[in-house]
Amino acid sequence: MYLDFLAALEGSWLGHAGRHSAWLYTVANLLHVLGAAFVVGGIAVFDLKVLAERGKHAWQVGRYAIPLAATGLALQIPTGTLLLAVEARALGINPAFYVKLAFIALGLANVALFHIQFGSALRVGALPPEARIYAIVSLFAWIVTLLAGRMIAYL
Repeated sequence: MYLDFLAALEGSWLGHAGRHSAWLYTVANLLHVLGAAFVVGGIAVFDLKVLAERGKHAWQVGRYAIPLAATGLALQIPTGTLLLAVEARALGINPAFYVKLAFIALGLANVALFHIQFGSALRVGALPPEARIYAIVSLFAWIVTLLAGRMIAYL
């Protein structure tokens, strides 16, 4: 079923357009990298603030960093879909692609759990020490996501 989905995606108008338009593929690739910079950059700045000074005033960093990361994610989803569609059958079974997806899931789950657990504390001021664990997991997850994304081209 998964392989059928990949074949259908590759055979779709999106896959065809990506394969036959150098500009579309190039722009999608550029925006995907830019989106990654926004996601990881925004989240990393916030995580580092959580790690520093027990997260004191992390909300001040978060009010800029979190929308930046969300903008990056909004760029990454459509561009990643296009880049996958170009060679979906080959890329969709690449071990690095699986790792990338797994660590994206970990990163997103970690963000959600962090905000469920510490959202109100974040708005008040300093965060409890256990918030640092979420920041470390987040940094690790997003760095591995970047690494796995780059490794897709080499495996």
